[in-house]
Amino acid sequence: MTDSSHTPTWKSPFPTNEIMTFTIAGESTSEFVNQFALRLRDIIVTKGHTFAANAVDAAGEVKLNDPLRLVLNMCNVEKPRPVNRKGQGTFVASIFEGAGNEASVMHAAYPLLVRSISNLIIYNTIRDGVRESHFITPEQGHYVVKHTGNLVTDYENMYKRVTPLALSHLVINNDYIKNLPQALWGGEQPMKDICDAGKRLDTMGLLPSPTRLEDYLTESDMKMVRRMYGIGGLSYGNLSARATHNPEYFWMSASGVDKSKLETVGRDVLLVTGYVPERLEITLSVPDNVEPRRVSVDAIEHWMIYREHPTVGAIVHVHAWWSDPIPSTQVNYPCGTYEIAAEVAELVRQAPDPSRAVIGLKNHGLTITGHSLTEIFDRIEGKIVPQIPMN
Repeated sequence: MTDSSHTPTWKSPFPTNEIMTFTIAGESTSEFVNQFALRLRDIIVTKGHTFAANAVDAAGEVKLNDPLRLVLNMCNVEKPRPVNRKGQGTFVASIFEGAGNEASVMHAAYPLLVRSISNLIIYNTIRDGVRESHFITPEQGHYVVKHTGNLVTDYENMYKRVTPLALSHLVINNDYIKNLPQALWGGEQPMKDICDAGKRLDTMGLLPSPTRLEDYLTESDMKMVRRMYGIGGLSYGNLSARATHNPEYFWMSASGVDKSKLETVGRDVLLVTGYVPERLEITLSVPDNVEPRRVSVDAIEHWMIYREHPTVGAIVHVHAWWSDPIPSTQVNYPCGTYEIAAEVAELVRQAPDPSRAVIGLKNHGLTITGHSLTEIFDRIEGKIVPQIPMN
């Protein structure tokens, strides 16, 4: 394991000032949505990025063979239309206009994010006479840009919200190697600690029910979700613990599972053994008698932290906040991206004690390191605030 005092800070291996190709797709009966997309297009072009007209056909299929990093998808609330991407690197921001003065914007908008299979939706509405753009992510991040009437300022703010996310890089591919020793098919103590910790999160009210994508999507859409994101449902938060038999490895909860019902190695909890940067791929050791699920998308973040800090024995990620002031990430990067992982890892590194750090993820939640899961839960008791501050 790497000595943290000799580890370089986590810097992105990807080009700085990357130029992206983007497009506009879909159609909307809302004139505001149409104008929003065009104004955002214009400001993105002024920043040096390349607009590709007609890169998505009428059926929502991407036609462009070159890498398409961003699609501004114009949608109607009544019938959101997904964009069928060719690869994981295409970020879709779907744009809607709501009815106005919604009792709960999240309640009205979140199903639209799922049905449009978007990385982000921009839900525009008028509340108490003020035009607002609500940015909503699959992790239930929710933040608002209020329109000032100054189009340059307003759409500069939109650009700053969307572009860093579109230029981030997902690390969600899994390489399953069926070489887990049979002696570990039942797990070991850290894996069992994760199962117990999942139940404890449930008793603390920190486990929202997983969102059943099947309730919103057709089977063909579900196939695209599995191909693009490697998930079968949306379930928030994750748990991990360093392996006993090999401290270079760690056990981690799977993606899209009910954390209160973790039981089976390879299906509910997986052994992470490495990361292959050339393929943006997490390596997993699994039993040969189980059809494995994908590991949590935050595996790259946990991998960075464990690799750098030998005294970190466990990590908990929850969608909640901390009662005291804490360091926090500055950009609401999507879960599973190298960028959010690197930013969290840097903040852990800068903590007075990286093995007992509490890091905020902007508009998202907490990553908490500890010597063990038990030690973490002893520390967080009475300190967790369910409401995440949004800004």
